[in-house]
Amino acid sequence: MNEHVVIAIDGPAASGKSSVARQLARRLGYIYVNTGAMYRAVTWWAVSKDVPVNDPVRVQQLLHFTSVECGLADGESTMRLDGIDPAAHLVDEAVNANVSAISSIPDVRRLLVGKQRAYAADQDVVMEGRDIGSVVFPDTPYKFYVDASPEVRALRRARQGLADSISARDKFDSSRRNSPLIIAEDAHVIDSSSLTVDGVVGEIIGRLKLKGLLPADYL
Repeated sequence: MNEHVVIAIDGPAASGKSSVARQLARRLGYIYVNTGAMYRAVTWWAVSKDVPVNDPVRVQQLLHFTSVECGLADGESTMRLDGIDPAAHLVDEAVNANVSAISSIPDVRRLLVGKQRAYAADQDVVMEGRDIGSVVFPDTPYKFYVDASPEVRALRRARQGLADSISARDKFDSSRRNSPLIIAEDAHVIDSSSLTVDGVVGEIIGRLKLKGLLPADYL
């Protein structure tokens, strides 16, 4: 059981969940944890070390000899690998192309899920990803799934300067054997296709009031 509040925000690529989670965390004064960035960091590390991302044994060996440090900066999660901050490389083309493969490796997920759960040991968190409500914190009563139409998500991806295929990423994430992207049974689904970030955050705030986490007059 967690003594601290965990708000889980899941959803597919380019659904807007990262922007929503970051803004929600700031409004509530919670810690913001971007789990997707953690998988991207490991992906960049493997690529930079010329380790085949489709070879789970090689990736596991790499991580075994790597110092993985998760911390906080300005209320947001950070990661360093052997003391190196990979933030500048998280949207590299090679990372975009290989992050799904890395994310499907059970040993990678076990390592990072442990790091993710550790954040909630000391503080209230808003955590976003693809399996937060289903795997990382299945017992939290505060679960949200942010989605959008494939067309809207593809447009958002293009605006970010990313050319990876939304449909291919969806298929891979939803069909992987280990922690697939699913909608948790008790998650509240929000379609962000025609909503602003403020609009989605406002809907989440409303649901948190109904659940008693926030007072009815919370602004």
